[in-house]
Amino acid sequence: MKKIGIISDTHSYWDDKYLRYFEPCDEIWHAGDIGSTEVAERLAAFRTFRAVCGNCDGGDLRLMYPEKLRWKCEDADVLMKHIGGYPGNYDASIRGQIYACPPQLFISGHSHILKIKYDKTLNLLHINPGAAGLQGWHKDRTLVRLTVEGNKFTDCEVITLR
Repeated sequence: MKKIGIISDTHSYWDDKYLRYFEPCDEIWHAGDIGSTEVAERLAAFRTFRAVCGNCDGGDLRLMYPEKLRWKCEDADVLMKHIGGYPGNYDASIRGQIYACPPQLFISGHSHILKIKYDKTLNLLHINPGAAGLQGWHKDRTLVRLTVEGNKFTDCEVITLR
């Protein structure tokens, strides 16, 4: 069993609340637009860290993190890409891969819109944790935590950063 913290769209902004809310987590996953190596390094120093680069990430972040990442967490197949869309409207850059071999959990960012939605057609859970940084039009800064046990997802929590 692993407790996972999911974050996206920090855009170089650091908030000490990230560590407070990710304290019970075994791993932190960042869905892109990290913004600075400093934010990535602080999260990586705190917990096991996985990330993808986003469209606003350049230079070193593009060298440090891939555009998409696929791995096993426990027994669950996980796919993460910054620009990914959502069930019924997956981005063209990932749609073919999702339909050809659906993961059990698909994580994306980019929209700054918190969305947790189950895709009944593909039998996958989609999570966009919204945006945790200040840059953008979103009103609330959000994070997501969930538990992965085997290939099941439980205890999904949305955290609003005030």
